[in-house]
Amino acid sequence: MQTVLISGGGIAGPVLAHWLRRHGFEPTVVERAPGPRVGGQAVDIRGVALDVVERTGLLEQARSVRTHMRGMSVLAPDGEEVERSTVATFSSGRLDSDDIELLREDLVRMVHDHTRADVEYLFGDSITALAEHGSGVRVDFTHAAPRTFDLVIGADGLHSTVRRLAFGPEERFTHHLGSHLSVFSADNFLGLDDWQLWLRDGDTGFGIMPVRENTELRIAFGFESAGPLARTPDSAGVLRRLVVEKLTALRWNGSRLARAAGEAPDFYCDAMAQVRLDSWSRGRVTLLGDAGYCPSPLSGQGTSLALVGAYVLADCLGRARGAGRGADHATAYADYERRMRPFVALNQALATENPGGPASEESVERAKNALSLDG
Repeated sequence: MQTVLISGGGIAGPVLAHWLRRHGFEPTVVERAPGPRVGGQAVDIRGVALDVVERTGLLEQARSVRTHMRGMSVLAPDGEEVERSTVATFSSGRLDSDDIELLREDLVRMVHDHTRADVEYLFGDSITALAEHGSGVRVDFTHAAPRTFDLVIGADGLHSTVRRLAFGPEERFTHHLGSHLSVFSADNFLGLDDWQLWLRDGDTGFGIMPVRENTELRIAFGFESAGPLARTPDSAGVLRRLVVEKLTALRWNGSRLARAAGEAPDFYCDAMAQVRLDSWSRGRVTLLGDAGYCPSPLSGQGTSLALVGAYVLADCLGRARGAGRGADHATAYADYERRMRPFVALNQALATENPGGPASEESVERAKNALSLDG
C-alpha cells in the first residue's frame, strides 16, 4: 500500500486523507497545532465544493451548523446606517442560496472527526526536511523519528513549509494584494441578532457577525498595506499591536473593538496574498489548497478550492493506481494540474475583480461551478 504524508490538518489535508483511503492509499497527516485548530472566520462551501462535501458524507452535518443571518447593515464611519439588505450579505452572498456558510472551526472539527478512526494524525509536530530518493521521500520531523513515504503533499497553507522545502522561498510565489486581514472573537457586546454589520473608514474596515446563537462575535478587520510585514519571532505581537492601534482610531466603537482584539485568545492577522506557481509538483511532492494556489480570503473561495482540490488530487492518484501505474505519480500530478488550473484561475480572479468590494454574482456563479468532479 502506498504511503502518503500530508502536511496540514485543516480542511484540505483531512479531506484528501479520506479520499486517499477510499482509493487504497495509506495517508498520514502531520499538523503543527496540538489538535484541530479553533477560531477563524466564517467560510463558504459553494458550487462544486458542495458536491465534494456530499460525496464525503458530510453535507447534512454541514447544513446543520450553517450560519443563519437575517441580513446586514452597511454603516458610515460614524456608525449611521447607509444601506441594509435582507436578501444577501457580503460574507455569504444571497441568503436564499444553496451554498453553505459556516464557521471554519466547525468544518475543521467535522472533517477531523470523520477521518480520525482510519487516518494517522501526528499533532504537535512539523516537517523540517525532505530528501527524495529513487523510491520515496525521507521526511525529518521536529519531534517524530524520520520516516520515508512514497508521496508528500503540502496542504499547509499560505506559509507552507512543504512548498519552502521543495520549491524555494515563499517570496517567489506569494503576491501581495494590498491589504491585511485580522480575525478574532469577542462577546456579543453589540447585541447583534443574526445580523451583520459592515463599515469602512478610510483605508480600514470591518465586518462583524454574531455566531453561537448570538452569544459571540466574529470580527474581520482589514486595512490597506504596502506589503507584508517581515516575519519575525514576534510577528504575531507586532500585528496585534498594529491592529489595536488602527481599531482605536475608528470613530464608531473603536475602543471596544480594540480592547477585544487585544484580549482575544484566537487573534489572527496576515497579509492578503495569492500563491501562484508555474507547477504545483516537484518529484514526489505536490501542493494542495492555499499552499499551491491560495486565492486569498478576498475571493471567498479558499475553502471551496481546498475541498475540490483534495477530491481531484485523490481521484487522479486513484486513477493512476487503478490503471496499474501505482508508482506513476508524475502522471497523476499532471492530470491534477490539468483539471484544476482553469478552476483555480477563475476563482483567484474573484479577489481582484472589484477592489474594495465583492465580485459580481455572475462571476461567483461561473467560478464556483467551473469544474466537473468526474472529468
